[in-house]
Amino acid sequence: MLGRALTSVFWGYVADRYGRKPVIIIGTFTVVIFNTLFGLSLNFWMAIATRFLLGCFNGLLGPIKAYATELFREEHHAIGLSTVSTAWGIGLIIGPAMGGFLAQPAEKYPNIFSQDSFLGRFPYFLPCIVISTFALGVAIPCFWLPETLHNHHSGNNRSSSSNLIEGLETGAQSFTSDTDHHHEPQNKENQTTQSKKSLLKNWPLMSSIIAYSVFALHDMAYSEIFSLWAVSPKKFGGLSYSTENVGEILSFSGLGLLIFQTLFYPHVEKIFGPIMVSRIGGFISIPVLACHPFIAMISSGLAVWILINIASLVKNVLSISIVTGLFILQNRAVDQDQRGAANGIAMTAMSLFKAIGPAAGGAIFSWGETRLNVSFLPGVQLVFFILILVEVIGVILTFKPFLIARSVA
Repeated sequence: MLGRALTSVFWGYVADRYGRKPVIIIGTFTVVIFNTLFGLSLNFWMAIATRFLLGCFNGLLGPIKAYATELFREEHHAIGLSTVSTAWGIGLIIGPAMGGFLAQPAEKYPNIFSQDSFLGRFPYFLPCIVISTFALGVAIPCFWLPETLHNHHSGNNRSSSSNLIEGLETGAQSFTSDTDHHHEPQNKENQTTQSKKSLLKNWPLMSSIIAYSVFALHDMAYSEIFSLWAVSPKKFGGLSYSTENVGEILSFSGLGLLIFQTLFYPHVEKIFGPIMVSRIGGFISIPVLACHPFIAMISSGLAVWILINIASLVKNVLSISIVTGLFILQNRAVDQDQRGAANGIAMTAMSLFKAIGPAAGGAIFSWGETRLNVSFLPGVQLVFFILILVEVIGVILTFKPFLIARSVA
């Protein structure tokens, strides 16, 4: 996350200058290289270095959001961006689940892998190489992706589709200029150009980025705390689950995310709008978070298993719906020539907040375990109460006058 925070704005400007496609290709091949090296780490600092370099060279998510926005007309942005947030959310869920199943194979599957084998010496290589192989399978078809950034002053190195779209846009601009010339203020173009120069002064953009960062911090802390809480013993207020049990729960959440975001989110967004979807998602998340510590108190193991799967599914669906709504607001707040840079700023802010999330979540969980016998918010109740406070702050930021939406044609 630190590496991503340092370079996301740079990759955003590269995407605005040279196109979305080159950044997407570089980002996917970066996963192939540095994720494989991470699995081959010989010590802690090599692991840290490979993850840092992976973050530095993988400026993928920002241009992908810009790309998804530019594939659709404004009324269909929810389809493209819900696909992005669904893929991102499923990755964050399936990734840890895959790690739980495939990491340390010599210990988990001694009949198949011996301690003296290659996978015995590198116990985290197997999940890394599986992910890198998948990334390679994604990277190769990226060479055939059409470019969505159409720079009209970039010389002759343009595709026929770019020339066609430029011709259509030029004709439309000429028609508009001829028919509306006497009806527009003379300095409107100058005002528009001036407003584009500073993204930091674009409040519809910056307000959505700030709200997005708060929810990102919450989601990262929740992911850290949920896994720790699920595997902690009952006497500490946890579920006493194994890492395989946690992987099964996260896999179920990933399947639910895919179904909801693909089939239902675009229709929900069309009815309520992105701000209201994010706001409602935040409100509903509060009671869902509050019920977590009380689920662990239920004596029936089957009831706990069913309820925690439902709670995890609902929480993750709501989180991705919130993020998707804020994605839409960010990409509508700017025009195409600044969309990569705008998403780069959003990625920088989000990465900084997400870098805090795991450490903060782990520290809060440890603190909660020292308060098991207090009368007010004992143990994990304090942990989830703090998560609720962060969620409440995020919900407050979705209201005016803080969050302001702007539509861009």
